[in-house]
Amino acid sequence: MLKKEPITIAITGASGVQYGLRLIDVVASQGIPIYLLISKAALMVLAVETDSQLSGNHKNAVTALEDKFGLEPGLITMFAKEDWMSPVASGSGAPSKMVICPCSTGTLSAVANGASDNLIERAADVVLKERNQLIMVVRETPLSSIHLKNMLTLSEMGAIILPASPGFYNNPKTIEDMVDFVVFRILKQLKLPSDLIKPWGQVYKQ
Repeated sequence: MLKKEPITIAITGASGVQYGLRLIDVVASQGIPIYLLISKAALMVLAVETDSQLSGNHKNAVTALEDKFGLEPGLITMFAKEDWMSPVASGSGAPSKMVICPCSTGTLSAVANGASDNLIERAADVVLKERNQLIMVVRETPLSSIHLKNMLTLSEMGAIILPASPGFYNNPKTIEDMVDFVVFRILKQLKLPSDLIKPWGQVYKQ
């Protein structure tokens, strides 16, 4: 049986860490390995926006995520911000799919301008240069002209700009329903199966 190719998931310091956590849960639950990158700012946001905290110690953080979502050990591999020897730092080893969720406008700018000052930015740069799939779940409002120009630059390079904008045609009842809407849209771009919500056209069918 062929092993499934890993997906790189990066969580940055934008509000909306719930989207990233739910994405990890759903992807790993399908038996897909994850290369996980979490910024220091994201750890702070996680502590503010959720009832959970993740340790800066990668082994402890991975164990906490496995316990939280009931995942099989070994599916998540977490890398430090300056782990330049990790697979995601080079085109010869990086997965062909990466999602930055949520994506801060600072990360958006850095990737658009090829900064590569940390592993998240470098991993995104690798995906772009290899002409692979980069999905950026931008979470900011309102958007300045700088943000919009950076999005256009990245879109023209092949990145998918997927703002964290929940829809309401599925009549969400909880915050989790709204999170699932965005995660469903990400999974659709990744071409992964999902029944998190009913797609348009099936919502009102009995």
